[in-house]
Amino acid sequence: MEGQSGARALQGKAALVTGGAKRIGRAIAMALGAAGANVAITYRGSQAEAEETVRALGALGVKALPVRADLLDALSIRESVAAVVETLGRLDVLVNNAGMFASAKLESITVEQWDEMFATNTRAPFLVAQAAHAHLRKAGGRIVNIGSLGGAHPWATHGHYCTSKAALHMLSQTMAKAWAPEISVNCVAPGMIVQGEVDEAYAEFAERTPMRRNGTSEDVAAAVLFFATAPHFITGQLMMVDGGLGL
Repeated sequence: MEGQSGARALQGKAALVTGGAKRIGRAIAMALGAAGANVAITYRGSQAEAEETVRALGALGVKALPVRADLLDALSIRESVAAVVETLGRLDVLVNNAGMFASAKLESITVEQWDEMFATNTRAPFLVAQAAHAHLRKAGGRIVNIGSLGGAHPWATHGHYCTSKAALHMLSQTMAKAWAPEISVNCVAPGMIVQGEVDEAYAEFAERTPMRRNGTSEDVAAAVLFFATAPHFITGQLMMVDGGLGL
């Protein structure tokens, strides 16, 4: 896997993508599968979407596994990671994609809203990575966390979201330093990513973006695939996938 390129750069490897049933997570899972990896995806309520994604992965000629997991529960996380390793035989790439997005006036954010945001966007990636640590260390593996442009730029109406993603960015760097040299850890931070049809608000963001368009799930997946196949020496990096919106 060290610095490999080409269509099947992850042949024989195993990857876990949290929240991989739909949207960005699905695109990431499909990109890893197209590169030859056997792919497990976690889901909570999106069983139908998870099963469809697994069928699509199977059509690529790789093993695929849907795992129902509650990422707010530490025991469920440990059991899910164990199930992935038992079925796929190893774990080489972990993508902490699952997350939540919400807006609220800063003065109106409740304790419950704050705690849920951090539990989903910061605590869960930590717990999944911790549960996967021994397996990734054995494989000389990779962790790719999905941060956000909002973790580097303050958005006034998304205070809890931005802060949770900023914490994930720092966690990524801490993991990279703590778990080197066996595991490389990097973070992909998407900007405005759209799915299908866009409304006027999204069009406004596209006009403000130097690349003159909003991002796609495939843009994010390509960045994840880079970190999954690039030289293992690349670690602790934060890659903005925002078309220059944050400049």
